[in-house]
Amino acid sequence: MGVERQGRSRRGTLRLGAVLGGGGMLLAGCASMPESGDVRAVKASPRADSQVRVDAVPPRPGATPSEIVAGFLEAMTSDDANFATARTYLSAEMAKEWRPEAGTIVLASAPNPGDAIKGRHENPGVDYPLLGQQIATVDAQHAYQAITPTDYRATIHLSTQNGPEGPEWRIDNLPPGLVLGASDFQRNYLPVNKYYFAAGRNNRVADPIFIRQRMDPVTLMDPVTQSVKALLDGPTNWLKPVVESFFPAGTTLKEGVKSLTIDDRNALKVPLNKKASSVGRPECNKMAAQILFTLKDLSSTRIGQVELQRSDGTQLCVLDSGQQDGYAPEHSAARQGNQYFVDQKGRLALLPHGAKETPDPVPGALGTGQLPLGPIAVARDETIAAAVAQDGRQLFVAPITSTEAPATTLVQSKGKSRDNRLSAPSWDGRGDLWVADRDPAQPRLLMSVGGATAPLPVNIAPELDGARIESLKVSVDGTRIALLLGEHGKTTLKIGRVERKGPKSAPVVTVADLRPAAPQMETVTSVSWAGASRLVVVGKEAGGVQQVRYIQTNGFSSPSAELPGLNGATAVTASDDEQRPLVALSGDGIVRLPAGAGWQTVVVKGAGSHPVYPG
Repeated sequence: MGVERQGRSRRGTLRLGAVLGGGGMLLAGCASMPESGDVRAVKASPRADSQVRVDAVPPRPGATPSEIVAGFLEAMTSDDANFATARTYLSAEMAKEWRPEAGTIVLASAPNPGDAIKGRHENPGVDYPLLGQQIATVDAQHAYQAITPTDYRATIHLSTQNGPEGPEWRIDNLPPGLVLGASDFQRNYLPVNKYYFAAGRNNRVADPIFIRQRMDPVTLMDPVTQSVKALLDGPTNWLKPVVESFFPAGTTLKEGVKSLTIDDRNALKVPLNKKASSVGRPECNKMAAQILFTLKDLSSTRIGQVELQRSDGTQLCVLDSGQQDGYAPEHSAARQGNQYFVDQKGRLALLPHGAKETPDPVPGALGTGQLPLGPIAVARDETIAAAVAQDGRQLFVAPITSTEAPATTLVQSKGKSRDNRLSAPSWDGRGDLWVADRDPAQPRLLMSVGGATAPLPVNIAPELDGARIESLKVSVDGTRIALLLGEHGKTTLKIGRVERKGPKSAPVVTVADLRPAAPQMETVTSVSWAGASRLVVVGKEAGGVQQVRYIQTNGFSSPSAELPGLNGATAVTASDDEQRPLVALSGDGIVRLPAGAGWQTVVVKGAGSHPVYPG
């Protein structure tokens, strides 16, 4: 007899014995091993509270194939050490071969076995198609990557095995790794940013991964130790070409270390293997800074100090949390959190902090109104700005701290209409200026070193295959770029890796390995960086309404990431400092979203456009 997978209680752990095991009130009469007759499919039910912990139970004697499949799928969602209970549903050989740490398939909802198919004579047993809609993958490096929702189909095969009480059904073939529904994934896993350094520079770069919320079933490590281990393992494959770690190659935790503890002085001691024993103090301090950055938002206890130890237990170096920023200074916006916009006279101006304040045009050529401005970008040090002319033909650059220097024209487009000319510009944290020329006859992505040199063409690999760059935003660390790509009337969001080779004054720049960042959205209207590995976007899903929401660069977005609704939003901007309010252009004018409040109008409709933070 089949049994449906049960929804979980919101009051605490649901022990599956109440459904599948022991007393077996639901399963009375199912004790005999079926030799003939129909095999029924087991259907998945919707998930309940994602914060509830699940304890798995082994199969009962005489369990049917559908019960074995249901029990195994449920056991995959538990925290059982080494997935020991899940392995009891497998044949002896498969229990040894199965590697749940190999990766995870994430489905929109719990995997649902289809109708069972009896095996043929040459392959006796039962096949269960495993069905669902795949939304993401997680690889062996813990790197999550969202994909366009796609039908998922795999097969679980069962056969009879010799057990202590006679023949018993067990799984002898299954997909590699784990297959989890989205709510189970979010219940069991926690997003963490590992931190490395931009290659050849002192900028820290976030490398987002997912670790287990509690103990990792395979390594038996707690979240702090998991995070440090993942950091030592090195950057994920996608980010690796543009970052570096100061941990020597081969550095690991000292053999046997499964837990790192924080003492009563909030100091974390990290014992390392022999690979790190001879590093110098400057390199060691940067290693400690990488750990402090990585653990900053993870531990419920503030870590005030990291002490790295040699394999013999002697001290390698100590770094206090107050010193960490000195080892990776950010090229971020001014601390006062200035916001800029184009006023109704076409001038670059400071956005007022209150709706009743009068905006102040910036000093210099861009604040006079003599060059009517369209889209703008302010460098992160707020000494210089770039602006596209209202007709989109020219890109101007001028200082905004003095009135002496004139504006310089860096780029001119030959596009025949405004929409086929220059995009909004963007400054990276290196001080370089980016813009796209959308002229169909000569589409180009361009970068100017320091915003002062003739623009260099940027290669894109692979080619865009007819898609057009509608807009772009470069990350503060300069290693990643967010591109809005238009094709067939839709605009999609992709993230590319920025690779630089050659001399600093004339580098060869390539945007490589584009990957989707919002595949669940049919179209994206606007995007801005909103932290080390987070974006804020305006867009909508197929058949849905417009949303403003946060999305990780790997495409992960939880239901709680959706922001309050906004009337007719066409643009959004965020600061590198995540504590600063969002700013958007909406049907009500320029609006701001302070923490814990709703959207507030700061510039009425028609009185301003193109709001931006530096960047």
